[in-house]
Amino acid sequence: MWDDPKALNALAATLASIAVLLIAAGAVAWLARNDAFAFREIVVTGPLERAKPAHVEAAIRADLAGTFFTLDLERARTALAKVPWVRSASLRRQWPGRLEIEIEEQVPYARWGDAALVNPRGEVFAAAWDGDLPQFDGPDARAAEMTSRHREWSALFAPLGLKLRALALSARGGWRLRVGGDEAPLSIELGRDDVDARLARFAAVYGRTVGALARAGTRTTDVDLRYRNGFAARVPGFREKPARAAQG
Repeated sequence: MWDDPKALNALAATLASIAVLLIAAGAVAWLARNDAFAFREIVVTGPLERAKPAHVEAAIRADLAGTFFTLDLERARTALAKVPWVRSASLRRQWPGRLEIEIEEQVPYARWGDAALVNPRGEVFAAAWDGDLPQFDGPDARAAEMTSRHREWSALFAPLGLKLRALALSARGGWRLRVGGDEAPLSIELGRDDVDARLARFAAVYGRTVGALARAGTRTTDVDLRYRNGFAARVPGFREKPARAAQG
């Protein structure tokens, strides 16, 4: 090959082309990382109701590294999603140096366990909230189901003048509900079988049973719906009158 001028010329041309490509690639990489293409303006579109701007700004400064060409959008979205009250974030680059960030905030629907919250989609998240919310306790994997059940059963209790304050779901699938206010709550043992039918039967007779007792000033603290054709109720202070002896 070394005695072949044509082969040597071809080899030289190939090496020259490779060198040009490497230089061009290096130049493009250098330009992409050059401060001339750094973001000059970062804008969070829309007002933030719960997420603190200072937390969002801290995440931007810490994790949104890169220029217009080198910013890792997926990494940036993940970083912003870790900010309290941020459910998701979308980012859009605008030439030459503007980055727009749109944030979807979490909406609290209920308390989850001792330290978390759940949103209307049934997603558990961590954030501080001191407002009045229903209480959910159950397996994390059932959060969406509990949210759906709370919405459904709240509609059932509303015509009775009862507010569904708490749901508890055991590991074995048994449901316990708490309705009413904090001062005079009613605990409902629902069980795990035929729960919709049991609640429907209870709602149908509430007005002339537990509701009637409440209107008369007698408080019922617990009801157990795990019976085939009825339910048991606990009335504090209630004593059954002894049967009168038959007169002979």
